[in-house]
Amino acid sequence: MIVRMAALAVALAASGALVANAAETPAPKDAKVYFVNLKDGAKAKSPVLVQFGLSGMGIAPAGVEMENTGHHHVFVDADPPKKGEPIPADAKHIHFGKGQTEARIELPPGRHTLQLVLGDFTHTPHAPMVMSPKITITVEK
Repeated sequence: MIVRMAALAVALAASGALVANAAETPAPKDAKVYFVNLKDGAKAKSPVLVQFGLSGMGIAPAGVEMENTGHHHVFVDADPPKKGEPIPADAKHIHFGKGQTEARIELPPGRHTLQLVLGDFTHTPHAPMVMSPKITITVEK
């Protein structure tokens, strides 16, 4: 799947996919998300293949409430979310609410930071937050 960020943000906003979460969903303290195929300092060509890894929890699509599960979000050139706030749907916050574990993401040439954040059934980060360290990649022409 190739993700075109602007089109995805418009589709998510139109669908009403973001829902406010009254309470944070708990996550095991040892849960981790990570990039399988990308390391800090990597060079890539667009569209960039991004493979998502998860340990200590399972994957469930957005809208499906199951204990110890969530779905992936990739933050591009963005800071982590504030505690308890839903993850925005825009070009810097890419949602994978169908439970995807990899995607091809179109990025312009240059340096970019990437970070994975696991969201619960309402696109809200768990407590404690399950997120990867930020990595920096360079997209070549």
